[in-house]
Amino acid sequence: MKINIYYGGRGVLDDPTLAVLEQVEQVLGELRVEIGRYNIYEYKNTISTLPATLKGADGVILATTVEWLGIGGYMTQFLDALWLYGDKEELSSVYMQPIVISTTYGEREAVLTLENAWEILGGQICDGLCGYAETFSEYRTSPAIAKTVEKKVENFYRTISHKTEGLPTSNQAVTRSVLRKQTMDLTPQESEQLSAYAANDTYVAQQKQDIMELSSLYRSSMGQDQQDIKSDYINIIRARFRPISDFSATYVFLMDEDSDPLVISVNGDSIDASYRAYNGGDVVLKITDQDMNEITSGRMTFSRAFNSGSMSARGDFNTLYKLDELFVF
Repeated sequence: MKINIYYGGRGVLDDPTLAVLEQVEQVLGELRVEIGRYNIYEYKNTISTLPATLKGADGVILATTVEWLGIGGYMTQFLDALWLYGDKEELSSVYMQPIVISTTYGEREAVLTLENAWEILGGQICDGLCGYAETFSEYRTSPAIAKTVEKKVENFYRTISHKTEGLPTSNQAVTRSVLRKQTMDLTPQESEQLSAYAANDTYVAQQKQDIMELSSLYRSSMGQDQQDIKSDYINIIRARFRPISDFSATYVFLMDEDSDPLVISVNGDSIDASYRAYNGGDVVLKITDQDMNEITSGRMTFSRAFNSGSMSARGDFNTLYKLDELFVF
């Protein structure tokens, strides 16, 4: 079974929806489900290509945060892309579970919006999950909330397994009377060009140039030996350090089992980074050299690497999520 998760929030570290999605992914992992995670804000210039990621999915979770009104722009654009470019025949067999956490008001209305949209697209809907959050920590630490999330996800899994179908709805009549099948077999690039919100070529070109300049600043050639690369990491980390007042922590990065870990100690506006043996640390992280290169080159964040499973960690998770504030690549 394959389930795709589409997160439509802004990706801020204290977003309670992210805490819920961590629990959702843990439950699905225990059920041996193949998970595809897509943070829509990371595809904001290529949202029109996201419908292609639904191929082969048995179910989807549409998750977003209500910060002031409605489901937010990223999720709206994704649903527009599904209507314009999605394979409606394939969508008809895909089950959707909405997850909405509100920091203001309107989580139930947002769930209804997602359900209506999915029914009009022709898909199957399942019982969703919505709630209000006063603080981020309550959704990360509350056993009651974790239990509720577990039950909802298990019900979603069973619904897909049994291929349970609901009663016909009036929204489905819109699909039959209005929906027109895509007549052109477009590549993702062609779809992007036709999209009303196609990628801004100037912006993309500038981003690529910035990444190339940052990479070339610390790597003169691809043939550098391992010792030079290690020195580069230390130089980059020191250059990109952004102090946080009254904050101190020690991060231990395990990148190579045959060499000492990279230890970064932060204390206010001072930083010490070196490769040395170290027992303990506030947060111990395990990451490949390739993924560390992606982060220090600005192509990935620490939070994204952790949430996608590219990087594992143990220790204080509040301290872990400070990494993207401390080091801006």
